[in-house]
Amino acid sequence: MSPPLGQPLAATRHWQIRVRGTVQGVGFRPSVWRLAERFGVAGEVLNDGEGVLIRLDAHETTAQGFLSALATEAPPLAVIDSTELEALPEPATYHGFRIVPSAATGAHTPVTPDAYTCAACLEEVSDPFERRYRYPFTNCTHCGPRFSIVRGIPYDRPNTTMAPFEMCEECRAEYEDPADRRFHAQPIACHACGPKAWLVRTDGRATSFDQHSMLDDVDAVAGLIGKGQIVAIRGVGGFHLACDATSASVVEELRRRKHRDAKPFALMARDLDVIRTHCRVSHLEERLLASAVAPIVLLERRADCALPEAIAPGLTTLGFMLPTSPLHHLILRRFDRPVVMTSGNLSSEPQVTDNAEVSRRLGGIADYALLHDR
Repeated sequence: MSPPLGQPLAATRHWQIRVRGTVQGVGFRPSVWRLAERFGVAGEVLNDGEGVLIRLDAHETTAQGFLSALATEAPPLAVIDSTELEALPEPATYHGFRIVPSAATGAHTPVTPDAYTCAACLEEVSDPFERRYRYPFTNCTHCGPRFSIVRGIPYDRPNTTMAPFEMCEECRAEYEDPADRRFHAQPIACHACGPKAWLVRTDGRATSFDQHSMLDDVDAVAGLIGKGQIVAIRGVGGFHLACDATSASVVEELRRRKHRDAKPFALMARDLDVIRTHCRVSHLEERLLASAVAPIVLLERRADCALPEAIAPGLTTLGFMLPTSPLHHLILRRFDRPVVMTSGNLSSEPQVTDNAEVSRRLGGIADYALLHDR
């Protein structure tokens, strides 16, 4: 444990730092590695059931400086609840600094929430010259799925739904490169080695994306929504039902099929400008919409809002969110208008989360479904 404030630590070169909080799945271990390189210390870092454990060889002043830097230079998604610096009696034994396999102990650390796609990943998805161009599952240590793919703690690829996907050589090189923002990014993937998305009809009849788009299955979904179809989209944590929010007849049809008489529908828009067309957005609400967790934010409906009353019957507010993943960005970028994005289920039933349930549970609601295997 840390000594009382102002009391010097024992003069030893072997230290252990315990970090608790939301520190798994946020690029914390890679940031520790980079700090170790900068401070010139040897040691190791690992995830365990309590958070992150760091062991290092250093002089006392260096260890204290390292501890301070952990807090001030933590990754954007990290939330540090506490740190403990302890001097250990055993002699120094490390050569270099490394990230070691996680320790399987009792789970006491919180799982990081899924995070809104970062600007760097969006740029890759949008660039035809990038190898992840239009890849709907692009992510890095600063963004992407966390909570929704975890099967166990510690947060490592074998304990996630990404376990079956073996990295290609290019992804492996990024994963092992300390200078890369995907250094030890557990869900790392690309077109060559990662999950795929594909379009199906919910009635079981054959279809293919090239019947609806010249690009791919994800773009086909945008085309179908634009033509008034209702599409079940498997996103990060489960299925949503999507349709054109500007079409009163389509919104009313979704209500009829879903057996949802009056409860308001959530909306998704490609950017804040589209949202401002329909709602008043304060600075605080803008920050909430653009935050890493990308929540649904209730906004005051503008007097001149032309969206159908059927979206939120009798209410003066609308629930808006921004795209939460590259998949959603790829769909919404086709629209200068909002899209209904409501839970994929019949009213009062649990949300559908599995591909195998789509035809049985959503076949009477959605015309098409976008599935994936992550």
